[in-house]
Amino acid sequence: MILSARDVHKEFPQPGEPLRVLRGLSLKVERGETVAILGASGSGKSTLLALLAGLDGPTRGSVEVAGRELSRMSEPELARFRALNLGIVFQQYHLLAGLTALENVSLPLELGDAPEPEARARRALEQVGLVDRTGHFPHELSGGEAQRVAIARALVVEPALILADEPSGSLDASTGEAVMDRLLELVRSNGATLVLVTHNAGLAARCDRRLELVGGVLR
Repeated sequence: MILSARDVHKEFPQPGEPLRVLRGLSLKVERGETVAILGASGSGKSTLLALLAGLDGPTRGSVEVAGRELSRMSEPELARFRALNLGIVFQQYHLLAGLTALENVSLPLELGDAPEPEARARRALEQVGLVDRTGHFPHELSGGEAQRVAIARALVVEPALILADEPSGSLDASTGEAVMDRLLELVRSNGATLVLVTHNAGLAARCDRRLELVGGVLR
């Protein structure tokens, strides 16, 4: 098993009663599995993905990735663990504007002190069909190209687990479909595990397993 979330609660303080987003959610994902998590807007999908990535912590409960409980790590340990073990693809790309495509992709390798970051980043860009865009900055890329750079960045460390938050949500239908084709192809060819958050039922149907986030729990 690559991922385990046990009895996860997440609350956000607000005047009066706290906002309870997740209410005792549990999830187990096996290595090599692709899992889609569906849910309406505001159901807590992005909150859940942030907890699974260790970008936020649960109010109660635990999240383990590759046998490590995220809440037991210090911030430096968690940052290094995330850089070496997780690939994260966001809807809005989150590329660094001042870095080229090659530099954006090599950054996780450099943060993890991995060998040959530039050569590996170049190979990752080649995998997503962007070897001719290595020197371009994010503002010089189309939306589909920027998302493919983000996918290359997520995959460059050969992570055991990839987390994707509406990765085609900001793209037009045909570009989004092409980007998802490439992501799923690379995930499966690398033997990686994918947890995909989406509201798109057609996209979810392409995964091995589909779950729905309703009332703060998965069904």
